[in-house]
Amino acid sequence: MKVILNKDIPSLGEEGDIKDVARGYARNFLIPKQLVMPYTREALAILESRRERLGERRKEKQKAALDIKTRLESEELVLEMPAGERGRLFGSVTSATIVDALAVQGITVERKRLEIPDKTIKSVGTTRVRVRLYGEEEAELKVIVRAVGSKGGEAAVAKTDASPTEPVAAAEELQTDEAQSSDGESDTGKNPHENPGESPADDEAEKTDTTE
Repeated sequence: MKVILNKDIPSLGEEGDIKDVARGYARNFLIPKQLVMPYTREALAILESRRERLGERRKEKQKAALDIKTRLESEELVLEMPAGERGRLFGSVTSATIVDALAVQGITVERKRLEIPDKTIKSVGTTRVRVRLYGEEEAELKVIVRAVGSKGGEAAVAKTDASPTEPVAAAEELQTDEAQSSDGESDTGKNPHENPGESPADDEAEKTDTTE
């Protein structure tokens, strides 16, 4: 069945296009929702009256596509994903992942318009993604995937490498304290009145002199 589109319909066409669709699809869905008009003389007359406005709309779409192309090709999209030691992602970056990230930046792109090499991105690194825009316009988006917390991981390794020196230093200090304590106990066991330079014979001589 031949119809005239009243609105832009993804995967079918844009407003003003004349398309052939299944009769049931047209009568049960498209026509009740006023998305299309049956192809008739009256519908053609309505389409003709809209030609100028449709032309203006196409120019606006073209300009919007060029603006999006400029943004996509002038900015890098950086994504952080969980990854293993060799850069293998725990999961993958899909077209939905990229579309959601672009939406955060205020750029609206349909998922079906993205063409990712190998369908998804499965490792950290840089990937060039093709984006089909309005008409014949296309853009190339640079997607950089990084491992989550990669900088923090390096800091943690550095801290771990340095930590073993602390117990060694503490052990050396403990050994020094024990040695000093042992020396103190040895001094305490000696007679405080004993002169280290005198012998027992000298003590006996002093006693004899005193008796006389």
